[in-house]
Amino acid sequence: MEVGIIGSGVIGLLSALTLVDAGYKVTIVARDLPGDENQDWASPWAGAGILPSPDVGGESLQTESFKYFWALAHRDPTSGVQVIKTTEYYDDRDDDSTIWYKHIVPRYRKIPPSKLLDGAQLGIEYTSMSINPTAFLPWIKKELEAKGVVFIRKTLTSIDEAKGITRAQIIVHASGLGAFQLANDKAVEAVRGQTMLVDTDFDELQMNQGSHFTYVIPRMFTQGAIIGGVSQPGAQGREVDVRLRSDILNRVRKLTKGKLDQVSLEKDLQRDIVAFRPGRKGGYRLEVEGNTVHAYGFGGLGYTLSYGVAGKVRELVDSVAKRQPRSRL
Repeated sequence: MEVGIIGSGVIGLLSALTLVDAGYKVTIVARDLPGDENQDWASPWAGAGILPSPDVGGESLQTESFKYFWALAHRDPTSGVQVIKTTEYYDDRDDDSTIWYKHIVPRYRKIPPSKLLDGAQLGIEYTSMSINPTAFLPWIKKELEAKGVVFIRKTLTSIDEAKGITRAQIIVHASGLGAFQLANDKAVEAVRGQTMLVDTDFDELQMNQGSHFTYVIPRMFTQGAIIGGVSQPGAQGREVDVRLRSDILNRVRKLTKGKLDQVSLEKDLQRDIVAFRPGRKGGYRLEVEGNTVHAYGFGGLGYTLSYGVAGKVRELVDSVAKRQPRSRL
């Protein structure tokens, strides 16, 4: 049976992987394809760390994603996925009762109070993964093409148009911000992000969560790391806000307890990044509507949820396929 997928971000690509491995014939239709640089397409610009979230639900989806990227990091480093020491600080909770993933991640431990970051009430360490999307997205595209997945570049105006192009009985709609128009979903909201890729040999993933959103995520093959960050729902500015550069760097220096003090915006800045996360008021949408499976609205958790979402997409496609009339020929 043929399935068409709208969108070639991480959700669309990994959904294609689970579907083709299940025996479906898959065609992906998207405005942007791996290797493109477009601010409205979030997947190439993500940090991207596999950082489970304690507050958004979807624990089984996050767990499956963790397991997938863990295996991939060990199987094929050319994928752009690496195993990395990870530290998280929280200033909005003082115990780890909400940290459900402490039973999933390797080498989990609480940081003693005497060694917490100033202002933090809880600190945890564990082993996780970081991903270089500019390596991973072309890598997974090549893997999919080898399995027979077809890619078509097209800016769509409707989900029905995708059905006509792919001639597929079932459509997986993973267009991210495109869902505002394609699904007429007014809950979809762009969330502006601004980060920097800087030269540094710092080799740990660290993040502060709670009252502010600060992180450093080493990026394979770049001799550097992504530092951030900014989360601005509804903001439309596409240009770099130069005032945020020093603010981000100062926050990251505090986060790493001075280990990035030698980083200079004058000599170590590789590039500024401004892009828009595919947010959705009320949470992500992962459900069947007729012969369409919707999978969008994952905000900044696209990679963290991705493979788990892809597995759920396959289950939903299976449920739709069972309702399709069979040929009598």
